[in-house]
Amino acid sequence: MNSASKHFSFIQNILYSGAIATTAALSLLAPSLSKPAEANLENSPKVVLDEAWQIVNREYVDGSFNHIDWQATRKSLLEKNYTSNQQAYEALREALDKLNDPYTRFLDPEQFKALTNQTAGEMSGVGMQLKQEELTKAIAVVDVVENSPAMKGGLLPGDQIKEIDGKSTSGLSVSAAAKLIRGDVGTKVVLRIIRSGDQEFDVTLTRARIELQAVRYDLKREGNQRIGYIRLQEFSAHAGEQMERAIEDLNNQNPDGYVLDLRGNPGGLLRISIDIARMWMDKGAIVSTVNRDGDRQELRANRSALTDKPTVVLVDGDSASASEILAGALKDNGRAVIMGDQTFGKALVQSVHSLSDGSGLAVTIAHYYTPKGTDISKKGVTPDVPINLTDSQKRRLYRKPEAIATISDPYYAQAVNLLKNKVLLRPLVLREQEN
Repeated sequence: MNSASKHFSFIQNILYSGAIATTAALSLLAPSLSKPAEANLENSPKVVLDEAWQIVNREYVDGSFNHIDWQATRKSLLEKNYTSNQQAYEALREALDKLNDPYTRFLDPEQFKALTNQTAGEMSGVGMQLKQEELTKAIAVVDVVENSPAMKGGLLPGDQIKEIDGKSTSGLSVSAAAKLIRGDVGTKVVLRIIRSGDQEFDVTLTRARIELQAVRYDLKREGNQRIGYIRLQEFSAHAGEQMERAIEDLNNQNPDGYVLDLRGNPGGLLRISIDIARMWMDKGAIVSTVNRDGDRQELRANRSALTDKPTVVLVDGDSASASEILAGALKDNGRAVIMGDQTFGKALVQSVHSLSDGSGLAVTIAHYYTPKGTDISKKGVTPDVPINLTDSQKRRLYRKPEAIATISDPYYAQAVNLLKNKVLLRPLVLREQEN
């Protein structure tokens, strides 16, 4: 992995922790507590500590708890006095750190809300993507979501946002500006817009639930080749239906082959990775999961593939978790050529639980293996065709998003060349059909 590319947001770090199986669970107080002790927990931060402890005690993938006395940990947590929720949260984080698993972690209410919004593939807002202009530092609109309040309000890519509810955006970061624009569904936000030609005007937008686009696609013509290009950015709740629409729409345009781009995809929901794998392969195993009791569950394709066209999957060091499940399944079943860099290497499945005060807990519950039984933990999926770019070359590429999926993009360009040489890809399709 290239250290230059490892600058993750909090949510990316959570998603990289493994394919997520989302649940909502509130633990009961342990029966070992006496009645006076139960009474002392009422309206106390200790309630959340005990809920979290019990979830780990019940589900954590390592039954030895990294060889620490987990019962003693509970006793220590509940014997302390906490003057605030934050103090209790820090004590819980310290206890979880002893598991030596950075992917089993406590989420405060704000972090938990951000994660659930991310995995749900929805958010409350006006439906636009922002950036900060490199020279002027102005906050500008990059993209507008179809049928969103921003689109209905007439906002266009290139518009600069001068004020948000009367507050100047000068000196604000993109994340700070986005936080001001977001809000509860049904509430309004007033934006002062500067459009090319120095035209200024105000637009009032009513916030709504916005479905985030996890899938972007296009039919590209490269010489006499028709390439169905699909970029999957994360495995959120709506990603499956968006992928299905993308494949069906591209199928109607009769592509010669597909490029499925998983670069930078940190993962997401386990069930969505299975659903999407089934859209690309008709037969064979997709992934196996093993819990702390050694129980193995194998998930397989179910003859529901939407295409059998030759496919190249692009990956890099930031393709993780659910991305690796999909890439590993397509590779091991001979359904696609995997091209790019060694992937991230996280072979863990997590369950995400809500706690009673609005906080949450992500806990590792299983290990997963590719169809051929490969453990990719800390190793990643090895591409069939490696792309050997230097860190500086990669930085130059990713600083120019307009170059992605063009012939100026070395990953995409090599995928197109491979698809043109159908002799290389035909055996893959034949092997998949024979399985």
